[in-house]
Amino acid sequence: MARSLSTILFKGLTRLSSTRISAPVCGSFYQNGIKYSTTLSDDPPDTHKDFRPASKLEDPSLSVRDIVEQDVKENPVMIYMKGIPELPRCGFSSLAVRVLKEYNVPLSARNILEDPELKNAVKAFSNWPTFPQIFINGEFVGGSDIILSMHQNGELEEKLKDMVSSKGNSAS
Repeated sequence: MARSLSTILFKGLTRLSSTRISAPVCGSFYQNGIKYSTTLSDDPPDTHKDFRPASKLEDPSLSVRDIVEQDVKENPVMIYMKGIPELPRCGFSSLAVRVLKEYNVPLSARNILEDPELKNAVKAFSNWPTFPQIFINGEFVGGSDIILSMHQNGELEEKLKDMVSSKGNSAS
């Protein structure tokens, strides 16, 4: 009984390995009754334009790098994070937002999960591999660990004091 079971298993495995395709195949093909389709990157897209991935950035005439440069230049505190400040999608992003909100400064953010091109452009712009990434007054400061450390030793308050005092003056 055990011997016949092992024979059946062995024959099944040999048959399975002999039907595998070793060379890359383009187009459609059938294997074991299942249809597989593949396309090369230079093939014309096989989906309607409404269903193709699209960039979520506002101005299609600007490159993604230009958008990052513009964000950093125009926003006193800019954070590239996973999620949005009201709903962070990771603990590090959440920590960075909580620390920055302690100073009651205007906070601008972009969700890098929405656009892989944006994520890669930010990494290239700052030469920093992880997120969140925080820029203050056009200068890359770091991630949540650096912001937390700066908060604990008073450096962050010093860096943000102009924004905090000017925001306080506009409220009076």
